Amino acid sequence: MRIAYRTLGFLIAALVAVQAASHAWSSAGLGLYVAEGHTVDSSLLESPTLPFPEALGFMIHGLNGMYIIPAVALALLVVSFFVHLRGAVLFAAITLGLVAIQVTLGLLGHGLPTLGLLHGLNAILLVCSALYTQSLAAPSRAVAATAATARTAQTRVHA
Repeated sequence: MRIAYRTLGFLIAALVAVQAASHAWSSAGLGLYVAEGHTVDSSLLESPTLPFPEALGFMIHGLNGMYIIPAVALALLVVSFFVHLRGAVLFAAITLGLVAIQVTLGLLGHGLPTLGLLHGLNAILLVCSALYTQSLAAPSRAVAATAATARTAQTRVHA
């Protein structure tokens, strides 16, 4: 279970990196699209075809952020109940909470662009939380926890 917990924590951090990369890629493509003389209006946003190849990045960003990362964060919380590490449930819950805030900021940011600042800041907090969460199950901590458990058991036998 420790490996699953650690893998899910790291996966969330990696998926947030995919979020940043896909958004930067699509934003750069949009900038080039406008620089070439094209215009962006509601008809472009409603178009069933991609106006420029980099627009695929917006789709990756949306699907990854709305579905994949929340599902992985929920799986992390479920696994945290079985991993038996101090703080595992707490930090998995914090990570899931930051994911919920991130999704909310992303959705509300379309109407309130200033929330994009908080969306970016929260992404950094989410990566930090996910990396700390996965570090709870690091092999060095697992060995220390096992040694402490063995000492406790040994103390009980001799007492």
